[in-house]
Order: sequence, then C-alpha cells, then structure tokens
Amino acid sequence: MNFEAAVQYLLSLGHETLTMKLGLRNTQLLLNSLHNPERAFRSVQIAGTNGKGSTATMLDSICRAAGIRTGLYTSPHLVSITERIKLSNNEITGEDFAACATVVRDVSEQLLRDNQIDALPTFFEQLTAIAFLAFRNAAIELAILETGLGGRLDSTTAANASVVGITQVALDHQEYLGNTLASIASEKAAIIRPGVRAVIAKQQYAEALDVLLQRCKETAVYPVLVGDAHAIEAVTADGRFCVTFVTGNDNYSRVALALRGRHQIDNAAVAIRLAELLRDAGFDVPHAAIVRGLETAQHAGRLELIQHKPAFLIDGAHNPAGAESLRTYLDEFAPRPLTLVFGAMRDKQLEEIGQLLFPAADLLVPTTVANPRSATIEMLEPIASRFARGQVLNSELSADALQIALANTSREGMICVAGSLYLAGEMRPQILNMR
Repeated sequence: MNFEAAVQYLLSLGHETLTMKLGLRNTQLLLNSLHNPERAFRSVQIAGTNGKGSTATMLDSICRAAGIRTGLYTSPHLVSITERIKLSNNEITGEDFAACATVVRDVSEQLLRDNQIDALPTFFEQLTAIAFLAFRNAAIELAILETGLGGRLDSTTAANASVVGITQVALDHQEYLGNTLASIASEKAAIIRPGVRAVIAKQQYAEALDVLLQRCKETAVYPVLVGDAHAIEAVTADGRFCVTFVTGNDNYSRVALALRGRHQIDNAAVAIRLAELLRDAGFDVPHAAIVRGLETAQHAGRLELIQHKPAFLIDGAHNPAGAESLRTYLDEFAPRPLTLVFGAMRDKQLEEIGQLLFPAADLLVPTTVANPRSATIEMLEPIASRFARGQVLNSELSADALQIALANTSREGMICVAGSLYLAGEMRPQILNMR
C-alpha cells in the first residue's frame, strides 16, 4: 500500500471511537505475530482524562533534550495521521507509515483467516501496532505512549510499560468507561501493575485519588504523588507561567513553561517526576535537560496562540474539565472582544461545557464538525440560548464559521476555536494559511 491507500484501509475499519472494542487480546495476538516489536524498547505509559497528551509531549521534549532516541505515540491527530507517531520529534514519513501499515494489515488478515480472531483488529489496535513496529524499525530507546481510552483494556497497555503516569481524572467517555468517577478512575488505575514505577498527578476529586491509591496498595506499588511543591514566579501576557518546582530529588528554579495555561503547571510537575523515575531506571536525564525540555515543548491545538489581527486561540476543551481550564485562561488572558467558534461531539457533556464556555464570549458561533459524531446546530441552539451572554450566529460549516468570526471580531480581539480537537484539525490549516 502507498500512504493514501494505507489511510483509506485504516478508515475502512470504522471510526476509531464508534467502532472501538476495548480489550487486549487482539492487540497481543497481533504483536505476537509481529515478533513483539514492543519488547525492543522501554516504555512510559500515560493515562488520564485531561493533560495526558501535554504531559507526554513535555516528557518527550525532556528526553530528547537529554539525547534519548524517543518514539511518541499520541491521539487524536489534527490534520494527518502521521502526527500520531513521532520519531525523535519527527513525524513518521508517509512511506514508512505505509510500509508498517501494510505489514500490520497482512498479519491481521492472516490472523482472521486462521480463525485466531473473530474480526479484524480495529483502527486503534492496528495503529498501535504500526507505531510499535515503526519504533522498532527506528531503533528508538524509549517509547512515550499516550493512552487512547481508559487504560485497563487500551491497546497501549500491551506494551507493558515499566513507568506509568496518571494525570487528572474526571468524567469523560462514560459510555465506555462507566458513569461514575470511581469506575473511570478504576479503568485508568489498571495501568498500575506489580513492579511498575508510578506517578499520580494532583487530583481534583478525592474519590478518584482514593481509587488510584487503592490500586497502588493492591499491586504493592509505592507511587510518587504530585502535590503543590511549586511556586509561580511570573507569568507572561499570553499565559506562559514561570515556575519553580521542588521534588524530593531536586529544585528546578524559574522554569519558563512553553505550554500556555495555569493547568500546565500540574502537567509539568508530572513530567518532571516521570523524568526522574527514568533517571532512576538508568536513563541519563540531567537537570538541564528537564528544564530545557519544559521550556521548548510544543503541542499543537492545546491553547495554541496564532498571532493575527484578531488573534486566534485553538484548544480542544472537549469535556468539562478541559472547558474549565480554557475558561480560566480566557478570563485571565484573552483580549476583548472575544469570539468563540464552538463545535463538539454529540456524545460529550454539551450542557456542562456550554455552561462553562458560552458566557465568556462576546460572540458565539456554534458550528458542526465533519465527523459522524458531531453535535448538530439543533443540539447546540438550546444550550446557546441558555448560557450565551453575547450575540449568537450559527454556522453549519466550520469554514463559514471562520468567515463569520472574522467579519464580526475587531482586530484587537481574539477568536477562540474550541470544543473538539476534530474542529481544531479542520480550522487550524485555514487559520495558518491566513498568516
């Protein structure tokens, strides 16, 4: 297969969320048939509701600053599927992606013919195998794996990472992980297994922390708990925080975090503790690399500020916890007038997200996303009528929403695109082309 054919093949397996089948058996059989590429390198696995992607990106930046050959596996992508697989910060090439995808497809089809599996491995199962195969081919030293969904039955768990991190746990994906905070935390806590080293972020909810700590007790794992051992030294006008972090091992003075937002302080603290555990495990991760990594990390679509007149801010904010972080940022740092272009998936907590975000906007532009899970304008209208304090202008297409926002926002203001990373992926190329 060439790259285009490989992408079409993966898409033919069904939407990655709608057709998701949680469980490790297919992934393990697939990896066994590929001669277990995941055993060719060591791994860190990061789970959580919010912050796991940013934490993984920060840790990858730290390890690269230390001279470690890394493989970074994240989801979802904004524009190209190759964004999900990075080799020492370089996206996998289309040619290499296609080559790995062809091998994984052929092995998957053979497993089906041999009646070892009842159906072809899913989009995410095959993509995870592609990533592991690419990592082995590139002879990486360390894989940093963002969990796709949950933890216990997520395909990335088949890597058997020796170091794991859990970021903030909140309500999301209830249809897959359960309707209570305890059930969701339990799914994520399952990546804590006997013999691993674990870092647990400061949790907003005591119920979630209790579940995580109980899992540590059951597995005889003594976790590194991230608390408030930091001090904010300064903050830039666009929301980048300068922070001093103190751990049991070191003092990281006046670190100028590259990623925007107050919530990134907690994510950085988790990345620091993970880096220190990697140092304990034999990787050479000096103090200077930790600082440099945090000060140079980049994560597109997460409080990403694009300079323009008006300015653009792109963020996912796809659940209430993410929306709360975005609202905090907007209240602290967004210039006025503020236009919010909002589109989200229908299975998200639209009411709660709208209640948090819509009152912040002088102009709200609800729109749809080119995705079968997208919420319709009809779904968003009653929420907008309840919570919007400014003008509301609906748009069925995101491209039209961008033009509406530009026509109704002064050059001194800001246009924020939020509600879904799928929306960010649609609109980000259009915005970048305007520069």
